[in-house]
Amino acid sequence: MKLATLKNDTRDGELVVVSKDLSKYVSVGAVAATLQAALDDWDDLAPKLQNVSDALNEGQLDAAKEFDQTACESPLPRAYQWADGSAYVNHVELVRKARNAELPESFWTDPLMYQGGSDSFIGPRDDIPLGSESWGIDFEGEVAVITDDLVMGATEKQAADAIKLIMLVNDVSLRGLIPGELAKGFGFFQSKPSSAFSPVCVTPDELGDAWKDGKVNLPLLVDYNGEVFGCAEAGEDMTFNFPQIVAHAAKTRPLSAGAIVGSGTVSNKLNDGPGKPVADGGRGYSCIAEIRMIETIYEGEASTSFMKFGDQVRIEMKDRDGHSIFGAIDQKVVEYK
Repeated sequence: MKLATLKNDTRDGELVVVSKDLSKYVSVGAVAATLQAALDDWDDLAPKLQNVSDALNEGQLDAAKEFDQTACESPLPRAYQWADGSAYVNHVELVRKARNAELPESFWTDPLMYQGGSDSFIGPRDDIPLGSESWGIDFEGEVAVITDDLVMGATEKQAADAIKLIMLVNDVSLRGLIPGELAKGFGFFQSKPSSAFSPVCVTPDELGDAWKDGKVNLPLLVDYNGEVFGCAEAGEDMTFNFPQIVAHAAKTRPLSAGAIVGSGTVSNKLNDGPGKPVADGGRGYSCIAEIRMIETIYEGEASTSFMKFGDQVRIEMKDRDGHSIFGAIDQKVVEYK
């Protein structure tokens, strides 16, 4: 089942069911007005939504309309919880090197996580408004899950059962502000503005055998200003799978239905070393910070700049037949006035 939220005159948009090929949608207000409402009563409402999905995909609904990804909010335009992990420790190691910071050995056994701002996500095709290019504007391509209610101290099995929906993320980061914030010893805040999520979120069964061992085993495709920037395999080099990072988030607090937990930037190694750019035959990167670190390692300094106003990033994932699964995040950075 594939779900999306269309923009309307409310904060939380209109929940719709989308066809597998992302061509059609149908409103489901009679079942649940919003995605959060559906998640609040998931056990009862999910089968009803699935029935609509089945009928839509079988061409049985005359009310179906053309699906337009530009009309979408993020699936949850706002959420009770947005916790982003760093499941790909290779990424953490590289960006810490860029700050001349050592990677503690514990990072390989204990997940890293921060609590992001969840009160105002950006639509997947909306501009990213920011105040200054000097802030070091970066995109971060990630995968995220949405959970049902989960008890405090949940096991990995309980966490796996609580994962109801999967989507993609552009976790916007302001690299120029991060070192100063972390130096205060309290963590990210100003350096993590509003994130954007894919137009569509899907139930795990939509991924077929690509959803295995708590990971999405497909490439995450990132284009930057119209050029291929990354095609990292999301199922590889993921030190902690989703049940592990969801359980980590619930260790000392319960998670409420609609909690979003991110994977962190998808990142691959190459022969136990840093990956190579796509232009050099590698899988590239899911953020600018990584390629800057690679340039520093091999050339002595970074030559790729962070995003400027007018720069555009596209993040997407396709199935093995080349069909888009979640639709595409496609955003331009603009000056906020």
